[in-house]
Amino acid sequence: MSLVSAGGYSFGLLPCRSRRRAKAIAKAALVEARPRAVPALRKSSGSGSVQKVLVGDRADDLQAEARAMARAVNASVYSPELLARNYGSRPVQLLRRTLQILVALGSFSLKLLIDQRNGVLDQNKRKRAAELRRIFTRLGPTFVKLGQGLSTRPDICPPEYLEELSELQDALPTFPDAEAFSCIERELGLTLDSIFSSISPSPIAAASLGQVYKAQLKYSGQIVAVKVQRPGIEEAIGLDFYLIRGVGFLINKYVDIITTDVVALIDEFASRVYQELNYVQEGQNARRFKKLYADKEDVLVPDIFWDYTSGKVLTMEWVEGVKLNEQVAIESQGLKVLDLVNTGIQCSLRQLLEYGYFHADPHPGNLLATPEGKLAFLDFGMMSETPEEARFAIIGHVVHMVNRDYEAMARDYYALDFLSPDVDVTPIVPALRNFFDDALNSSVSELNFKTIVDGLGAVLYQYPFNVPAYYALILRSLTVLEGLALYADPNFKVLAASYPYFAKRLLTDPNPYLRDALVELLFKDGRFRHME
Repeated sequence: MSLVSAGGYSFGLLPCRSRRRAKAIAKAALVEARPRAVPALRKSSGSGSVQKVLVGDRADDLQAEARAMARAVNASVYSPELLARNYGSRPVQLLRRTLQILVALGSFSLKLLIDQRNGVLDQNKRKRAAELRRIFTRLGPTFVKLGQGLSTRPDICPPEYLEELSELQDALPTFPDAEAFSCIERELGLTLDSIFSSISPSPIAAASLGQVYKAQLKYSGQIVAVKVQRPGIEEAIGLDFYLIRGVGFLINKYVDIITTDVVALIDEFASRVYQELNYVQEGQNARRFKKLYADKEDVLVPDIFWDYTSGKVLTMEWVEGVKLNEQVAIESQGLKVLDLVNTGIQCSLRQLLEYGYFHADPHPGNLLATPEGKLAFLDFGMMSETPEEARFAIIGHVVHMVNRDYEAMARDYYALDFLSPDVDVTPIVPALRNFFDDALNSSVSELNFKTIVDGLGAVLYQYPFNVPAYYALILRSLTVLEGLALYADPNFKVLAASYPYFAKRLLTDPNPYLRDALVELLFKDGRFRHME
């Protein structure tokens, strides 16, 4: 079974080709062309000649990447000022979309009000959360993305909403194949039959921002995934973010219960979505990720074909595999889900705490098990970075949790940038103690990670925390991996699987902060701690 994830964007710079021809291709069946031989490595004598060949190949690749960047030179970036200029003078369009959103969200808000007056607000949380998930799906790509973003924000949403919104799928209708094929030709300045010897007549995957086709490159015979941006997506997203940002100002001004700067959150989230709209940026993200993490034999990152990539079109190596949550299909190939999940956990810990550059959207559709037993990462549109000081603070936070040092845990929130320095953490300490004293009845290694996330989420929701985006995405990454593992083994514990990594970092890292954390973990009052 072959699966690819979809998402991405930019502007076309080249003249439009014939739509009639594209429509004919769209109706055609997948042509099984004879694979052409991949060009062999140029022969040469001596190691010096081989080195020259490799250097030459690298130079060619850099030139191809530069040409792809030139094709995406007009790709949009998020600018609140530009959105205000573009949409502030379109009252009819604004009114139509505003009414559409208000009807959907207004009816939902009315139900919440009725629940509150009837005293069943808490009782109906799960039901209302599911309704909100369906509303976001109906409202389209921006709200699908918004819901996915909210699913990582325990400082904004109660746990029931976090769980429901995390199930949001990019289950949106596909757009016409003729438009996709026309976009490829327009963006690359080449005809389809000059690029591909075959291409699937319909998409094999679709998402909120784009859809994916399976094709075979004409020059090499290599099988590739071709991702094409959804037409008009920038216009739709721009209009929605302009309206949502206006609502954010109202929330900041009038809704006291939400202490987070909502406008700042919207701006940060919109910037990430706009980055996903530039496929050249996604290709560069994939290359960087591959350089950092694909040195392990059990991790696979597909390569990028720059000559066939632009702002709206991304051509990458085809990955044969199955979703990580399809246990039966994985085990039928003689593979073990838990081995793959453990690979994902170790890779995620390296991403989050070693280099700080990480995949911010690791849902099951973006993690594949290959027939060779490798874990393949897909879709690099949404990436994030963890500041170095935060990486050390997270490791220290784990140490303080193991030691049940709740005062130190509370102080960690300054280093993690959860709280401004003028906020008193004293009232937070009892809340941490009440939760963790119950949760840590057994050893920490037996603790379910989701239990920690839910418990911390409840604390964050009650106090004036402002959770940085990178940390919310970290929680989501590890929760997703643990959820996948629980399909295969209900007793799996992600913290126990993480222990070897933390132990190695504490024992080998020369950083003084981590050295102090190791001493703090092992000793108390000059004596070895009793490790439960």
